[in-house]
Amino acid sequence: MSPYLIRWQLYLDSSLICCDLTDYAHNMTISANTVPVWFITGASSGIGRELVRQALEAGEVVVALARDTSPLGDLGESDRLLTIDADVRDETAVLNAVERTVARFGRIDVVANNAGYGLFGAVEEVDDARARAIFDTNVFGVLNVLRATLPVLRGQRSGHILQGSSYYGQTADPGVGLLAATKYAVEGLSDALVAEVAPLGIRVTLVQPGLTATPFLGNLDAAATTHVDYDQTVRAVQQAIQALPTSAFSDVDRVVAGIRAAVASDNPPRRLALGVAGADNMRAALAARIVDLDEWAPVTNTVDA
Repeated sequence: MSPYLIRWQLYLDSSLICCDLTDYAHNMTISANTVPVWFITGASSGIGRELVRQALEAGEVVVALARDTSPLGDLGESDRLLTIDADVRDETAVLNAVERTVARFGRIDVVANNAGYGLFGAVEEVDDARARAIFDTNVFGVLNVLRATLPVLRGQRSGHILQGSSYYGQTADPGVGLLAATKYAVEGLSDALVAEVAPLGIRVTLVQPGLTATPFLGNLDAAATTHVDYDQTVRAVQQAIQALPTSAFSDVDRVVAGIRAAVASDNPPRRLALGVAGADNMRAALAARIVDLDEWAPVTNTVDA
């Protein structure tokens, strides 16, 4: 049995003993009212922060995770908000956060796997340390959250997992190869996850926003070295992004409203594209793949006996 399952079995067996009476009474109130409980990572800024804000505004319960949750202080105090400083790369910290969530609120209804960051540079330019670091957060951090929350969702036979992706989970521009690689990884494991947990009453949606008015671009990591051979491709894309007008970016409140609409739906999508430009880019990428399949079908068909 995995360490996660062993720990959860021990935890669930003793949960009523571990919880103080105040938390237990609060659990019962939340459960009786069927108020949705959100577990949101990357909650201190951008889409994560707006998810927190809109959920609280709707009277829902939020557990907000970030390496530093102090930026959420201006949202005010609420008995429906639990902020936890935790790094998704630390599996023990994530598991502890889930345990605190169940102890306080009794359940988890929506898992927003939102933590992540971007990295800009040609594939050749990105050093090994930066490449591994972005995978640690954007992929292995996602896995840590899934392994910690799925035992709860399976026990409930309900829940909705929102996997933070991007239109770069379906296509890539020069300079975003490593970022796109992490999003492709999340999309692949999510496609498998959909089929694995559907019989258990758990839904999975890949959230694919386009360019959004958040601090994301301003917080991009970058390759330490550059090569002039990539000036006409990588640097050209970088300059084009920097020159974009504010009108090219989606409003974060509308992006989150779209996410909430998917959560409220009886038939949520496996993939939710948010933003016309990003959706158009994904359509073009998919069409190009179909062209390759069709044009090279004669060769494809020669390998079968």
